[in-house]
Amino acid sequence: MMARNHPWLGAVAGILGLAAAACTPLVLGLPAPVALPSAAAATLPTAASAATPPTATWYHLYFTNPAVTGQLANPSGGIPAQIAASFDGAQHTIDLAIYQFDLANITDALLRAKARGVTVRVVTDSDSLQMDGILTLMQAGVPVVPDNRQPIMHDKFAVIDGALVWTGSMNFTFSDAYRNDNNMLAVQSSELAQNYTHEFEKMFVTHKFGAHVRADTPHPVINLGGTRIETYFSPNGATAVHIDDALAGAQYSIYFMAFDFTRRDFGQTLLDQAAAGRDVRGVFEARQLAAGGDVVWNMLTQGGLAARIRKDGNTKNMHDKVFIVDQAIVVTGSYNFSASAENANDENVLIIHDPAMGAAYFGQWERVWAEGK
Repeated sequence: MMARNHPWLGAVAGILGLAAAACTPLVLGLPAPVALPSAAAATLPTAASAATPPTATWYHLYFTNPAVTGQLANPSGGIPAQIAASFDGAQHTIDLAIYQFDLANITDALLRAKARGVTVRVVTDSDSLQMDGILTLMQAGVPVVPDNRQPIMHDKFAVIDGALVWTGSMNFTFSDAYRNDNNMLAVQSSELAQNYTHEFEKMFVTHKFGAHVRADTPHPVINLGGTRIETYFSPNGATAVHIDDALAGAQYSIYFMAFDFTRRDFGQTLLDQAAAGRDVRGVFEARQLAAGGDVVWNMLTQGGLAARIRKDGNTKNMHDKVFIVDQAIVVTGSYNFSASAENANDENVLIIHDPAMGAAYFGQWERVWAEGK
């Protein structure tokens, strides 16, 4: 089913110098035939590109570029500017489920939306209630529902007008936008929006979080322009099974970028696939390894893959949670590869079967891999 056009996609395409009919996923900070908004253009110098961004009519793909913005004292623009622009284009509703939030420009965009009559609703983690973004919204009368429990509400997604979904690994924080490695997708699809709205309302309306949430996603598999997209939420969505199935189905290669990787089942599948001749390589977040999250690192090292895994080279955090299978299937979202992501936290994952998107994520993986050690 083809997605219904959302006004923001045409508007932001104009801002970026793109044709509205051909939404070109943009790797921020990399050379591309676009003119970024003035703030971004002033603070995001270009860097060598690792891959040519694909073209699609239903999504924008963004990566942070901390190798550049991490050197700037006061970076701005980039992904937060695109999210704010999309919120400024909202006509009826914005539903936001966000773990951490301190970005003023996105806060301001939500307040502008509220002022013009858009219904703005927010779900967050209880530990984030005192963060600047959440606190400002609550003080302005925006309804905010916390999870009020020990495991975390770890989602990072927004649904605009029931037509557009933002999701990925980036919290709405300065550090995640400008210091850490992250990825975000803006997907135009009413069916995908229904999936995310359904999950959001469990939390916002019924205050059901974690294992109290029943797995009943309206459209667990959708098709956009020939691309198969699987949607999973955890807990209770058997997310790990579906991810492991994707890994086990690899015919040529598996590449990964993992902030927190402690699932032994995933680790064993990687070992099995490497033994079967697949090219298995990946980057782990160094700080998580140092903090004791090294179970899979040790499995792979002891299993003969020491030369195929690296610690990230970012002095802050490599915060991605991504598998790239055969450069044609992408697993991405808020879901760390851990037991808590599967069994306790509120998380979301997309498994996208699209070679063009796989090529773009592989280009980002190559950059992270080259910076690793």
